[in-house]
Amino acid sequence: MANFIKIEDGQTFAKEMFCIPQHYEEYVESVMIPKGLILNRTERLARDICRDLSHGPLVALCCLKGGYQFFSHLSEFIINHNATSGQSLPFSIDFIRLKSYENDVSTSDVKVIGGDDLSSVTGKNVLIVEDIIDTGKTMQKMLNIIAEYKPAQVKVVSLLVKRTPLKIDSYRPDYIGFEVPNNFLVGYALDYNEYFRDLSHICVINKKGKEKYATK
Repeated sequence: MANFIKIEDGQTFAKEMFCIPQHYEEYVESVMIPKGLILNRTERLARDICRDLSHGPLVALCCLKGGYQFFSHLSEFIINHNATSGQSLPFSIDFIRLKSYENDVSTSDVKVIGGDDLSSVTGKNVLIVEDIIDTGKTMQKMLNIIAEYKPAQVKVVSLLVKRTPLKIDSYRPDYIGFEVPNNFLVGYALDYNEYFRDLSHICVINKKGKEKYATK
């Protein structure tokens, strides 16, 4: 049985069925994953993570900026599960930012903008929380950075994994929310040149949106 929800090619919802901010309505093609479904899947991921990483301190490492919504909700579910299940899992957080996109293209130039001091992960279980994995190059760069600090073990959870011919077949995260088609997605903190992060749902941007918000 697959450990993720697979969104088939062309499987989307009409944007008219959902609340879309007026300033984005004409630039969104459709809704791929409604917020309610995102939250329910995230709660299940939190339960699985607590089950697997209940031994020893856990450092959850958020990949900014696109991962902050997912990270916030996932952390809340982990903390709530801790409180209601009787488990005692020491839980702390840290942040890093990597940039690998120019407009809607994933580039080979992965820039590390944050994460100058990650000594807090040494000897601890680390959970890297990512919004989307496309080619896999950014995450491989991230794993190399974390390895330098000698954590006890590293697990990766990604809300989305994209089906693309550019993806490195040998790499899959340990926990996956949804496998999605090769569309450029925005919303739920995923951006297009820093726009669309304030959409509640994960949506497909249209051609008009790409043109309007492209880097000049």
